[in-house]
Amino acid sequence: MLCFIYRCNLKQDMYIYLAEEDNFENVPKEIYDTLGIVEFSMELEITPETKLAREEIATVLSNLKQHGFHIQLSSNESVEDIMARIAEKNNKKQIKTST
Repeated sequence: MLCFIYRCNLKQDMYIYLAEEDNFENVPKEIYDTLGIVEFSMELEITPETKLAREEIATVLSNLKQHGFHIQLSSNESVEDIMARIAEKNNKKQIKTST
């Protein structure tokens, strides 16, 4: 499977893998907004035998097939951290609109 990898400028070592070049449509807006500026890094043919430095290839392939994207987080951040940040941002927006 061919994938396209983009570097995210807000967090060191954070990358987003896409199943289609420049197609961010499948990435939820809340997640996309946490990426900052994305810069094309490389095109890569991946198979179940591909070795990646920081990611499990089965997870990457599954995410690309199911969702059209995979996010490689920086070593000091978890998915839970990102989701908590998104929830906090959404709560602040709701408080502003309700006042």
